[in-house]
Formats: sequence, C-alpha cells, structure tokens
Amino acid sequence: MNRNIGRTLSAAVIVAAAAVSAGAQSRIDKNVLYGMHSGAALLLDVHFPAKQNGFGVIFIAGSGWSAPLGYSAPPLKESPQVDMYVPSLLQAGYTVFALTHRATPTFRYPAQLEDVQRAVRFIRHNAPKFGIDATRIGGVGGSSGAHLVSLLATMDGAGDSNDPDPVNRRSAKLQCAVARAAPVDLAQMSASLGAPLVTLLLNAAVTDATPKNAIEYKTAWAASPINHVSADDPPMLLIHGDADRTVPFRQSEIFEAALKKVNVPVKLIRIEGADHGPDFPGAKNPPDYKAEIVKWLDTYLRKSASIP
Repeated sequence: MNRNIGRTLSAAVIVAAAAVSAGAQSRIDKNVLYGMHSGAALLLDVHFPAKQNGFGVIFIAGSGWSAPLGYSAPPLKESPQVDMYVPSLLQAGYTVFALTHRATPTFRYPAQLEDVQRAVRFIRHNAPKFGIDATRIGGVGGSSGAHLVSLLATMDGAGDSNDPDPVNRRSAKLQCAVARAAPVDLAQMSASLGAPLVTLLLNAAVTDATPKNAIEYKTAWAASPINHVSADDPPMLLIHGDADRTVPFRQSEIFEAALKKVNVPVKLIRIEGADHGPDFPGAKNPPDYKAEIVKWLDTYLRKSASIP
C-alpha cells in the first residue's frame, strides 16, 4: 500500500474508532485516500454511524459522470445527494463510503469504473480497520452513480492475484445493490442522455443504425450493465420514476427482466409521475423509498455469502 494512503487511513480510523467506542454521535472522516492516478488523489469520505452494524455501503451520487472544472469545485463525495440518502443508512448502523471518481470532460470511460472498483477493493482490503465485514459490501447510487453501482454488481470484478499492490488483488464485486434511475443499456440511451453519454464514451451517438462491429457500439455495449448480468449477481433493488425524461423507466424494466431471467433477487419500485432526480420530482404519493433501501440492505446484505 502507498505509505501516504496508509498514514491517511490510519489517522482517520483511529479518530473514528475512538469516537465510536466512546458512544459519540455519527461522524465523518473526510478525504481518505483510496488510490492515486497519475499523481492525482482519489478520495472518499467515511460516514461512521454512532453504532456500527458491521456492514459497509458505498454511495455514488449522480453527476452525469461529470465534474465542474476549477479549484473550488465541490467534489462528488460532498454532493447534496449524500445529505439526502446517507442519514437513513447511518441510522440503520451502516458505515457509508461516499466516493469521488474521475469524471468528464477530463476523463472518459472506463476511468469512472476503474475508480469505483479501486474504491471497493480498498474498502475490502481495509475492512477490519473500518469495522466492517469484508465479505459483505453493498452499494447505493443514483443515475450515473446507479450505472456505476450496477456495473459493480454485474461485472466479475476479480482482482489480479499477481498485482504488486495487495489492494488490487481484492474483488470489486458487491454483495447487494440499490440503483435509482440507472441507465443500463447505453446503446439505447443516445436520444435522452445525448451529450453526457457522448462525452463519457468519447464517440458519436450510438443508434439502431450503428454497425455492431463499430467501436462506438462496442464501447457502449461494454459499458452497459445489462450486458454483464449473470446468475451470480447480487440482489438488486431498482427505484425509478415512470415519467423520467432523462433515463426512461423502460431501462429499469429491462434490467429487472434480465435479472429475473437468471434468478437474481430483484425488486423494481415504480414511482408514479416522477421525473429524473434524487427527490423524484413530480411524484404522486411516493412510497418511503429511503426505508425501502434500508429494508433491502437489511434483508440481503446480511445474508450474503462470503466471496473467495
């Protein structure tokens, strides 16, 4: 492990452990270094509950895979979505890891995926220091964050046993996942996602007329969670507004069908009248979706089998 990463982690964990053992309220350890890429720091915030239940959940806010440019730009790990969704997870005892990943326009896919995979590997490798079970890590994300969480859930994520960095030898596979309004078939998303998707993949828009052997189609296919679905995928909760004009509700319907086909536990919560957004704008009598998220994690994350 990089010595600076180790020092940053150790300092953060010592302070957090002292606070938790003393019965303090939940606390945040900011700017924990989970990796370096070409000299740039990859950071996450660790949200410790007042009383840990022993399970960790990564949280990836939606951002259109992008980040504003500038020194004063707020990082993704401090998105307002963190304040919306993390408190209910903390109250249930989950230790939450809010991530920042490389983003467009500076970085294109697969940089975002590589970063969130690195984060899961780092958290798993250091699980005892965080007070969580390394074999049971969940993920929650919205929109572009849900896309990345869905990839973490569906892709193999096996570590490289020959990598000199022990972190990279660990698995990046999740054991439970929650995806809000996830774009899962990018080849079908050009019309609604437009420029953000083109920027992410750095290619022309993919349409029905795009040849299957074209690099544009192959890239969009590889970046689509639905193409990685298999019987060993973890239980997935999908939440989506049926009036979503950015990521059509149909995306979650086809994802649900694909997961059901291979007997993966899945549930789709339809938010009537809701458009795209973390608070489901326009929703008509929405269910308590935050409680549903906690219930899903309680039901399935605690049941997850150990990974190799």
